[in-house]
Amino acid sequence: MKKKEDLESPLLLADDAAKNGSSYALVCTLLASLTSIIYGYNRGVMSGAQQFVQADLGVTDGQLEVLIGATSIYSLVGSLAAGWTCDRAGRRRAVALSAAMFLAGSALTAAANGYATLMAGQLVAGVACGFGLVVAPVYIAEIAPPSSRGLLSSIPEIAMNSGILLSYIADFALAGLPTTINWRLMIGIGAVPPFFLAAAATLAMPETPRWLVLHGHTEEARRVLARTAGDADRRLQEILTSVQEATKQADELSTGVWSEMLLRPTPAVRRVMLVIVGLQVLQQASGVAALLLYAPRVFSHAGITTEHAVLGATVLLGAVKTVAIFIPLFLADRLGRRPMLLTSAGGMATSLLVLGISMRASSARAAATCVAAAVAFMATFSVGFGAMIWTYGSEILPLRLRAQGVGVGTAVNRVMSAAVGMTFISMYEAVGMANSFYVFAAFSAAACVFVYACLPETKGRSLEEMEALFDGGAVPSPRATLS
Repeated sequence: MKKKEDLESPLLLADDAAKNGSSYALVCTLLASLTSIIYGYNRGVMSGAQQFVQADLGVTDGQLEVLIGATSIYSLVGSLAAGWTCDRAGRRRAVALSAAMFLAGSALTAAANGYATLMAGQLVAGVACGFGLVVAPVYIAEIAPPSSRGLLSSIPEIAMNSGILLSYIADFALAGLPTTINWRLMIGIGAVPPFFLAAAATLAMPETPRWLVLHGHTEEARRVLARTAGDADRRLQEILTSVQEATKQADELSTGVWSEMLLRPTPAVRRVMLVIVGLQVLQQASGVAALLLYAPRVFSHAGITTEHAVLGATVLLGAVKTVAIFIPLFLADRLGRRPMLLTSAGGMATSLLVLGISMRASSARAAATCVAAAVAFMATFSVGFGAMIWTYGSEILPLRLRAQGVGVGTAVNRVMSAAVGMTFISMYEAVGMANSFYVFAAFSAAACVFVYACLPETKGRSLEEMEALFDGGAVPSPRATLS
């Protein structure tokens, strides 16, 4: 059995339990969300750095498209490995491992002297991104009390958007430096925060109570619950019952986690996985990666000519996206998941349609409309499909499948992101920028239909109730779930 000190972090787990469990859970959530800040920075920094990378190292458009898109493929590997790592080594150690990989990937990319080294650095950073997308939502879903899980589960998305905004600001601030060093500084800054994240994961984060129970450390789980839940004994009993039922069911089925999810799922698990995969596909099919990764190209195509104005518009895009993500932080546990996702998908479809129309004109007014539509898309995306699909996906999975299930959803997300990132330049060159955004608008409209037809409301339910909710057969009526 692992030592108690290795399972509980010494700085936060003391005998005198804090009176306010929600405050303690918030501290744990903020620490885990450092992973998302680093992910966001790594994801967004190439948007402004790419033109300087091309000028310094002679990278072509085709090579750049592969470089940026391949990062999502690499993160696919990371997301699948993260589920296994979370289950075997624990959620907290997985956070520390992701920080180490982020540090190595950023340093290697910043020091690159050719295309091969760039790809190697992005390989390591991409795997780290896959880890980051999985470990933070799983950790937070399991450490948060039911009453504030929606709020706390939104924080990683806020942190990710903050990281993206910081990367855009870094691109804007460093663009005036010589081409041989500006992009290296833009990327290299991303190697600093992972050091602090690794220290936080080692010294200041407890393991989640559900993982502790699953591995037989009941007393340690009770101590964590005493600091995060109002009634530790009751919550511990719920988790114990859930684990026992999951173990019994797994023994009866004689199947592993992967087999239970993908090959021989129960009706409830099949429905859960359909929802998770569908949400992840539709999120990326909306074209969000195209705007995040190629915003300067889109704005230049719309008629914005100066480098300063293009990067300034990109910073505005990131700022609005970051501010908008605070909305689900306060409304997720009041309005519910379904209303926010429906509103988000409808707003995304409308904004993309206007963006496509503005691309067909060539005037200062059309350029302003393009920027406004892109900003509106990012705002409506952040309200629902940016944050809520991660909250929803991590909370509806049964405990025995949670880490691997989030990994599968993240893997699908990364494949779709790679498809958009690796084809967007070729796509708009082939069919035009306007038609490209019409396609994205159609997928956003399909997302609205999918949410309305397939997603039950989960607001206020404990994680242990989710499987029963999805085992009911019919989705709750829209009237019931929207009220």
